[in-house]
Amino acid sequence: MAPRVAGTITVVVILCFFAVALTYAVRGGFGAGELALCGVLMLMLLSVQLSHSFPDWIPRAARYRRATLAFQAVLTFAPFALFGAAWLGMPGFLAASSLLVLRSAVGWAAFAAVIVATGVVQFAVGYGVGQLAYNTVATMLTGLVVYGLSRLSGLIREVQAAREELVRLAVTQERLRFARDLHDLLGFSLSTITLKCELAHRLVRVAPERAEMEITEIVQTARQALTDVRSVASSYVQMNLNREVESAGSLLRAVGIRTDIRVTQEPLHASVDTVLATVLREGVTNLLRHSKAQHCVIEARHEDGTVRLCISNDGLRDRDASHCPEGEGVTGGVGLRSLAIRAEALGGQLSCRVRPDGWFELAVDLPVQAATGTAPAEDAPAAAEDAGPDLAPAEG
Repeated sequence: MAPRVAGTITVVVILCFFAVALTYAVRGGFGAGELALCGVLMLMLLSVQLSHSFPDWIPRAARYRRATLAFQAVLTFAPFALFGAAWLGMPGFLAASSLLVLRSAVGWAAFAAVIVATGVVQFAVGYGVGQLAYNTVATMLTGLVVYGLSRLSGLIREVQAAREELVRLAVTQERLRFARDLHDLLGFSLSTITLKCELAHRLVRVAPERAEMEITEIVQTARQALTDVRSVASSYVQMNLNREVESAGSLLRAVGIRTDIRVTQEPLHASVDTVLATVLREGVTNLLRHSKAQHCVIEARHEDGTVRLCISNDGLRDRDASHCPEGEGVTGGVGLRSLAIRAEALGGQLSCRVRPDGWFELAVDLPVQAATGTAPAEDAPAAAEDAGPDLAPAEG
């Protein structure tokens, strides 16, 4: 939205400057034919100016910017012969284009040359020394305002592109981490299983007891490999809420999202801490990939033996509203449903909703101390196994 707003403001300001210049021509007492010619020349100048202020709009013209600048110079000073003082509003745009097209030192030299040339021309069209200061300042202000707004629009587009690239890099890095963990954990286990299967196949007739022992070890290795896959899919072993809060806050601020963090530092049961950290990672990942948020609030607080983690943002899209209509409940994608299963395994509840102020909110309520015998490591990874890649931290 920011690049569109900045571009719209710049275009409106340029159009207003041209409209003021057109009123000078209308009050100049010209005939219909002369006014029509004046309008055509102004439209040509407007097109050239927009191509300089927004080079992305006409990429082909951007390759010939010096030629279009020379063409603008001709259109700026030649019509003085026909329209006289009514054309005095046009040199300011040439001054702005000089700064936009030419390199810094050359551009400012050309800017000064345009200002001086305008001061000379104003004497030729009938103005005296008394109007010199006004016309000079007006030309300078027009050039600086158009240049400043054009550069600001370009910088906002660059910042937006950089932010999107940061999001893509964050997701890519998480995918690489996931692939790296899988390789490190499963490479040795699968190699062991393959070798022992080949050995058991050769021993099954000549040494049945040895083959049975090898098969037993294969089963144990396969179970360990399954546990490793589940650990990677949920990041179960390493997950910690405080650590994930720091990481999430740093990432969100890096991509330009204003982030407020209100997390109470109190000890939590390991399984509760893991589920909270998993919900936070999933919520932040979905925020980056599926929203247009500018402001995010991450809050965790303890109340009556319950800890509540809430992630809210102002970047709701229409399709998000259809997944989580106003009110409580979880009807979103596989990732959210799997998180709900993890929360329920600990006696808690996951919910998402659209608040009355238009913000999207993802919240989970869990008991501070998990129930004895509850082991989300069994239920949650099983859900991950059914859910597929949506439970991986890099997926939304």
